[in-house]
Amino acid sequence: MKATIKDRLATVTAVIALLAVWEAWVRIGKVPQSMFSSPTQIVKATIDAWPTLWPATQVTAFEGFVGFAFAILCGVLIGIAFYCFRTLNAALYPLLYAAQTMPLITIAPLFLIWFGFEISGKIVITAFWGLFPIAVQTIRGLKAVPQFYTDVALTCGATPTWTLWHVKLRVAARQIFGGVRISAAYIFATATTAEYLGARKGLGIWLQAAYNSFRTPLIFSATIVIVLLTVLLMLIVNVCERVLLGPVDEDFDPDE
Repeated sequence: MKATIKDRLATVTAVIALLAVWEAWVRIGKVPQSMFSSPTQIVKATIDAWPTLWPATQVTAFEGFVGFAFAILCGVLIGIAFYCFRTLNAALYPLLYAAQTMPLITIAPLFLIWFGFEISGKIVITAFWGLFPIAVQTIRGLKAVPQFYTDVALTCGATPTWTLWHVKLRVAARQIFGGVRISAAYIFATATTAEYLGARKGLGIWLQAAYNSFRTPLIFSATIVIVLLTVLLMLIVNVCERVLLGPVDEDFDPDE
């Protein structure tokens, strides 16, 4: 506990020091606000722009959370399907793995053509890009489950289907949550980028307006909001993992 508190204090101290150096550099160096903004300028600009920033944040948050939920559902189901059907896995797994490298900017225009500028299109894009790491980690997690878990379950009279859903997925859950965390790390960045490329409202459009008017503090404001949304989502994922699976230190290997 003392070590944890000490680590937290070190982090807080580092952040405060960084902000102080940042503020001093902008003020002493007389850096133009249009080029680089100080923390106090960003805070003031955020407060002034809050009446428009908050509605944009709500739109992006809705797209991100809903898209993330679909990404988890589809990613886990795709992972299970690839694990259960070897032919499907052999044929499409390399494509699934390679799909993670697709740049959003080259594919997003197609989604705009198919779904238009509405929120539903951004949810689809967010879910589509978010499911890949979850699906890949689900496959890898299920493949890594030791065979004795299956043997014990089948010996006790369990069916293969029951064993998959109640034993293998539970053992692979830590690795699946690893994929969920990877997806959560960039889900709101994906939603914002999709909005920036074409939308009616949201942080992407708000950020585009700030850029077009050379209001640098507001660009930082949008960035901070995206970071905070991502941190909130990561906290939710960590809480869900702890509630569903317990603390990590409770896991053990029966072979040891």
